Amino acid sequence: MKKTAFIAIVGRPNVGKSTLMNNMMGEKIAIVSSKPQTTRNRIMGVLTKGEDQFVFFDTPGVHKAKNKLGDYMMKTVRSSVGSADAVILIADAGHAPGEIEKQLIEQIGRSELPSLLVLNKIDLIQKEKLAETISAYAALHNFDAVIPTCAESGKNVDVVLEEASQFLYEGDWMFDEDMLTDQPEKQIAAEIIREKILRILTDEVPHGTAVVIEEFTEDKKMLRIRAEIFCEKNSHKGIIVGKNGETLKRIGSYAREDMEAFFGIQVYLNLWVKVKENWRDSDFSLLNFGYNKKDLD
Repeated sequence: MKKTAFIAIVGRPNVGKSTLMNNMMGEKIAIVSSKPQTTRNRIMGVLTKGEDQFVFFDTPGVHKAKNKLGDYMMKTVRSSVGSADAVILIADAGHAPGEIEKQLIEQIGRSELPSLLVLNKIDLIQKEKLAETISAYAALHNFDAVIPTCAESGKNVDVVLEEASQFLYEGDWMFDEDMLTDQPEKQIAAEIIREKILRILTDEVPHGTAVVIEEFTEDKKMLRIRAEIFCEKNSHKGIIVGKNGETLKRIGSYAREDMEAFFGIQVYLNLWVKVKENWRDSDFSLLNFGYNKKDLD
């Protein structure tokens, strides 16, 4: 008997949503960094186990939008919850619920969706603090289950998946058994490059970057990719390129390594850096950079 469900993973920035989904999937589907607002689009992960098919939505971290890109990201969260059968709210185990968590809980309540509360980063706190956090959330909402985890190490991630199985319902699968994500290969390549930018660069520079794949061709021996990295200022371009091009070379080297592991073929990666001022506040630029038109309106 086949079963399936669409499950949205929501929470504030940098709380471990992508790490949790990647660990449940057993594959790196979404990019991960220590910086907030890493995820910009809804990223779908499809996990098929036996007769069960889980469809996870990894969503951008909920924050107060400061530009049109931020508005887009928040619309993506709302639409993801609106199209889901259940929700996993992931929060920091060391902190009481803040305004962001309360807003998400209100949305879950209004939608009358079944939900799990995943309290992440338990490796960083004492048991007494965890108990306080659980009590604070219990006073706000009756979750179907509360699971303390350390998504980075994988602790209790299997429990999250087991609890999520209660949300599955009888029905035909929406996706083939061997499908892992709805992301096109070009988008995966772009996200891998952006992850390396986030990891290598600091401050505001990486948040003002976008990656567009201009060439993606494959033969029996090699995958050839030409990518353009857009930033908002000439000074940022200099930082991304680095002295004698060293920073850009590091980005390319790390990205190529991940691409070859993911695509299973040798990769030739050619990176260019261009300036597009204030692109995060431009509908035209956002559309050209691949963001969904319906979420820009």
